Amino acid sequence: MWNSFLGKRLKGCGYAFKGALLLLRTEASIQVQAVIAIIMAFAGFYFEISAVEWMLQIFAIGLVMSIEGLNTAAEEIADFVHPDFHNKIGFIKDVAAGAVFFAAITAIIIGCIIYFPKFY
Repeated sequence: MWNSFLGKRLKGCGYAFKGALLLLRTEASIQVQAVIAIIMAFAGFYFEISAVEWMLQIFAIGLVMSIEGLNTAAEEIADFVHPDFHNKIGFIKDVAAGAVFFAAITAIIIGCIIYFPKFY
């Protein structure tokens, strides 16, 4: 059964779920993002945001957490390949962190667009 098309997809989902749990258990940055996501979900219910606003908010949360996971993977690979300090490894890590920064700024802007009008 596990060698069938569906079986392989289910097995892949299991690995993805395991990876998500590993991130949540071991990475402080993902834990912070998860707490922010929960707060934003409560805010969405409290302010009764529209379906489109929910889609944008969920997209922003998913974007930040996904890029954060990729950043963690890049850092882990870099540390495994070259555990000592190296300028090129530092560059790679900085670029990966920069990607998270762009995603986080995007999420903040989306949050401002959704929630600022609720206060007026």
